[in-house]
Amino acid sequence: MRHVIIIGSGPAGFTAATYAARANLSPLVVASSVEVGGELMNTTEVENFPGFPEAIQGPELMAKMQEQAEKFGAEILYDDVVELSIDGPVKKVKLGSGAEHEAAAIIYATGSAYRKLGLPGEERLSGHGVSWCATCDGFFFRDRVIAVVGGGDSAMEEATFLTRFASKVYVIHRKDTLRASKIMQERAFANPKIEFIWNAEVADILGDEAVSGVILRDTTDGTTRELPLEGLFVAIGNDPRTHLVHDKLELTTEGTIWVDGRSSRTSVPGVFAAGDVIDPTYRQAATAAGSGTVAALDAEHYLAALDDAGAPEADVAQIDGLPEADPVSVG
Repeated sequence: MRHVIIIGSGPAGFTAATYAARANLSPLVVASSVEVGGELMNTTEVENFPGFPEAIQGPELMAKMQEQAEKFGAEILYDDVVELSIDGPVKKVKLGSGAEHEAAAIIYATGSAYRKLGLPGEERLSGHGVSWCATCDGFFFRDRVIAVVGGGDSAMEEATFLTRFASKVYVIHRKDTLRASKIMQERAFANPKIEFIWNAEVADILGDEAVSGVILRDTTDGTTRELPLEGLFVAIGNDPRTHLVHDKLELTTEGTIWVDGRSSRTSVPGVFAAGDVIDPTYRQAATAAGSGTVAALDAEHYLAALDDAGAPEADVAQIDGLPEADPVSVG
């Protein structure tokens, strides 16, 4: 049995792994078999992560985070968790390969997934004009004509933010009214750079090497037309990856995992959550990394308390001969 298993390999997961490994907890990171690195693997230049003034490619940043975690002793496993058993002091993790692992603590950092339009060109042009994050990629669209798809608060926020860079921002919405809050609508309506295209949906994304436009389908009569663009931002929501913990952990009204205040403690003792899976608002690499730090320190405190109490079922000081955990370290 292990001290801690970390599920997820984005900024939260790898940061938690680095802190846990430095605390001599020998963490096992279940990094996924196909999506190692999380959403940043689909991002080109990252300019807003601390410490990289010259920007860094998303995949390169995640590779460095993994390298750092491994340097301190984290073990990375390229597999997928298919089942969790988290009741009681011993947590059990079953993998797609059929292997099972046990730990005294779990850090759940599976992130969230942007909802997509489901069009062929969407994946092909990801990072080449198609984006799901204005704060990540808006800077690259300075003085360009772009569009945002969506009608909620996120879409209005993205469109308003993008007017700092783009020369014009279309908002494409499949209805003739918005779902966004009144104040967000008013801000968007008042912005001279934003133009609304009502009763329309994106039927196709055009471009070979980069986005050159979209085909719009009228949702009332089915007619189509082409709209020239240099960028397309999809803002139709995102879904936290909580499918493994439904009916196991308490969730919030937004569908994220509930945690106690600013901590990472979930509704089940010994289970901690970090990153986008607990964050319905910010969803940034830097905030996820900070959240991973919190989770590792919370798990470290929890394990130390178990050891002090002499819990027989999960004596973390003698787990499979692993070394004892070091005192809590924050630097």
